[in-house]
Amino acid sequence: MSVPQRGTAANPEELEHAPGRERENLEGWIPQLAGDEEIRTALEKAFDYRGDVSITLKSGEKIDGYIFDRRSGKSLADSVIRLYPKSGTQKISISYADIGALAFTGKDTAAGKSWEAWMKKYEEKKAAGEKNIGLQPEELE
Repeated sequence: MSVPQRGTAANPEELEHAPGRERENLEGWIPQLAGDEEIRTALEKAFDYRGDVSITLKSGEKIDGYIFDRRSGKSLADSVIRLYPKSGTQKISISYADIGALAFTGKDTAAGKSWEAWMKKYEEKKAAGEKNIGLQPEELE
């Protein structure tokens, strides 16, 4: 009994190939938060960012930390981000409506960590004659 096949591609590489997502280099970026859409877009990028951000509230208070969650509502007042602040151990929630400025200040820990980047380094080491090349984690700062 045969299983019906979809499509006519015989090459397995062509069957289920999806291009990777291009990562933006956001390290050091300070977005303009002029309107609701700019705020939402910047905070979505901050959620995907793998480094700390600096948030300046409209009250003037500055909070540095790592955004681990966001909840988008119908309005900015109904939307919140949740973050681990650099100072302290309590998670905090901040309304989108209270955010006056945002800066991507921390090192992006995921930058340059793609499979392609690792393979390039591996091939360079292999071509240089290095032995016992493997996938090793980087030292934490």
